[in-house]
Amino acid sequence: MSSHEITRNPTRAVRVGDRVIGSGHPILVQSMCATHTTDLDATCRQVDALSAAGAGIVRLAVDSKKDAEAAIAIADRVQAHICIDLQENWRLAEILAPHVAKIRYNPGHLHHHEKKVPWQEKVQRIADWAVASDIALRIGVNCGSVDPLQKEKWPSEDDISPLVASALEHSEFLDSIGFERYVVSLKDSNPNTVIEANRRFAEQRPEIPLHLGVTEAGLPPDGVIKTRVAFEQLLSRGIGDTLRVSLTLPNEEKHQEIIEGQKIIDDVYAGRVRSVVRYETNGPNIISCPSCSRVENGDFVKLAKEVKELSKAYQEHSLTIAVMGCRVNGPGETDDADLGLWCAPSFVNLKRGEESLGAYPYDEILGKLQQEIEGLIESRSSTS
Repeated sequence: MSSHEITRNPTRAVRVGDRVIGSGHPILVQSMCATHTTDLDATCRQVDALSAAGAGIVRLAVDSKKDAEAAIAIADRVQAHICIDLQENWRLAEILAPHVAKIRYNPGHLHHHEKKVPWQEKVQRIADWAVASDIALRIGVNCGSVDPLQKEKWPSEDDISPLVASALEHSEFLDSIGFERYVVSLKDSNPNTVIEANRRFAEQRPEIPLHLGVTEAGLPPDGVIKTRVAFEQLLSRGIGDTLRVSLTLPNEEKHQEIIEGQKIIDDVYAGRVRSVVRYETNGPNIISCPSCSRVENGDFVKLAKEVKELSKAYQEHSLTIAVMGCRVNGPGETDDADLGLWCAPSFVNLKRGEESLGAYPYDEILGKLQQEIEGLIESRSSTS
């Protein structure tokens, strides 16, 4: 397969600073800082390192006014195109927009704060601020925080339809108010879900640029493999205009996301693909977030590695274990795992599916996790 044999979707052009996403422009690789946004020096260093590795856009997490003030200071100090990752506090977009190139909002999180304010009004305000500051937006739909109103419309076992419906709904609304300077992402930790969700969306809205990503792909090399499977299938169909490889890495290695992302693009366009239609796992499947400034304990990455090492003793058993680094995404994004851990500053919360099993110190959690793994295996054996 050569580059001229891949026909890209005819997406519209979305300008982000002096870069352009879509409309046949080169696929842009991006990443997100894992340093605390309020640590200006460390975050500026990481922004510069990611840019030097080839990142076209660098994202910063912002959850509070203090974070917003720090992000503004960082954006003024660096040369990179800064995208802000908003969570529940959507009003912060007003003070951030004049200083950055792009803002990502999550449709599901718009339902958490100011519940009496319709989501349409919130998006209208965000779009107005974007227009006033001449910046782009991303509609970022994520498996762990899907719009609750969309989830109610579909069977509980259907993970894909709510993702696609939410992305379509927000795209239609932005179009209806005359705002077209946006991209869309539909992310999940399962590559097969990512492939199908993006394929469905692109089939219905081929003109909208897509940001590709497998969220919480985990530690390399497994996280790279999961991501590669999804990206190969989508890029080879002409789907995808920008992308991020979300890996669990220590801060000093975060630039590897950019290197791996560019490798995948280069390989697809050179015909070096595996052509795997579905991602199938044998043995434990470890899901872990790529870490960002919301991580409250630096031992999170070490814990993820230890969980992966522990799981090697159970290679004959199909288990999904999720390791999440913060209280913002951890509680919701561990619900679908057999066993989930989400990290607080001084303890780790342990879950079985949606059930909380308690909170344990970092030096005790592996023992507790092992007990739960063996209990789960035993219970499966007794019912088989």
